[in-house]
Amino acid sequence: MADETYNPWTVVNVVFHHLVEQGLHPELGEGGHPGDPAAALLRALGIQPQIEGDERAHDHVRAQLAELRERMFGEP
Repeated sequence: MADETYNPWTVVNVVFHHLVEQGLHPELGEGGHPGDPAAALLRALGIQPQIEGDERAHDHVRAQLAELRERMFGEP
């Protein structure tokens, strides 16, 4: 079987909806950022999460681009 990647939130959302339908009240990340526990859940299911699904990765790229713009063009 070829390696497939999924947005972690798509799979986590399906799992959570299923648990809620069973009368459970799932929580993920104990109040912190849920990205790491979501990725761990996916790995436990045999799914490799994709980095594009992690908003922290997007934030990091935006910060790097803002820093480059400021250095090169003096734009805040």
